[in-house]
Amino acid sequence: MSKSPSASPALSVREFFARFPDEDACLTHIMAVRFGGTTMDCPDCGSVGVTFHKLRERRVYACPECRFQIAPTANTILHDTRTPLVSWFYAMYLFCTTRHGVSGKELQRQLGVTYKTAYRIGMQIRTLTAKADHFDTLLSGHIEADEAYVGGRSHGGKRGRGAPGKTIVMGLIEREGRTVAKVIPNVKKVTLREVVLDNVEPGSIVSTDELMSYGLLTGDGYQHGTVSHGKKEWSYYDYGHKAQHHVNSVEGFWRLFKASVRSTHVAISPKHLQRYLDEFTFRANHRERVNGMFDLLVGAL
Repeated sequence: MSKSPSASPALSVREFFARFPDEDACLTHIMAVRFGGTTMDCPDCGSVGVTFHKLRERRVYACPECRFQIAPTANTILHDTRTPLVSWFYAMYLFCTTRHGVSGKELQRQLGVTYKTAYRIGMQIRTLTAKADHFDTLLSGHIEADEAYVGGRSHGGKRGRGAPGKTIVMGLIEREGRTVAKVIPNVKKVTLREVVLDNVEPGSIVSTDELMSYGLLTGDGYQHGTVSHGKKEWSYYDYGHKAQHHVNSVEGFWRLFKASVRSTHVAISPKHLQRYLDEFTFRANHRERVNGMFDLLVGAL
């Protein structure tokens, strides 16, 4: 079971701009995170421990021996961008330090760019969070699983499961560990089973509500326990497996996400919902190390 790392306080806005005052400071940081710094063995001529120097007016570093060039922003979301790197860095900083997310209009105000540019920057960073939040191991230990319905207006109609105009999402939370959230087409057994098998280590304890589609889990080798919300049951202790079953953590994640949609984004299209889920799970998985979160984004460029 993965544990959260030690907490590290976020840089203040003043500290952020003191650290990244200009283009060169941003490029130097990208070189440090992606290539280990400007001093390295040249991959072209083989010179050992040479210090690459930045070329004037270009986002390029060159070997002093053979002039071989490294462009730290090449093949990244910053490739050929006309927006200053300081603005990109500040946008990533905002994504790491917020709780409810950053809207396109807020980025427009903060960065002083057009809404079109702000929206594009936000979506690029959300895509980057999925890349930065990659793990090679499955969730394990005790997992909570729950589906939710996002978007649409009920106008007094049916709410919850089966409500029209909603996008279905499924969340998995490892107790004291990571979060995974996926857009799913339906809540059929085959769909939920695929998400669990793809993300949860067999033999793990899995807590869910009473939805019948979750009944498959025991047959797949999971220790499955349910809480019956319809009977006002919110938690119970399984003495056989010594496990406290509830889905409070994953339901809390959905409450925060839905509050963000209402207060910050107003609405999210089903087409882009997965990007917003990736953004939220990225922050949830690295919330104890904000500055480390920023470097994860830089490293994933």
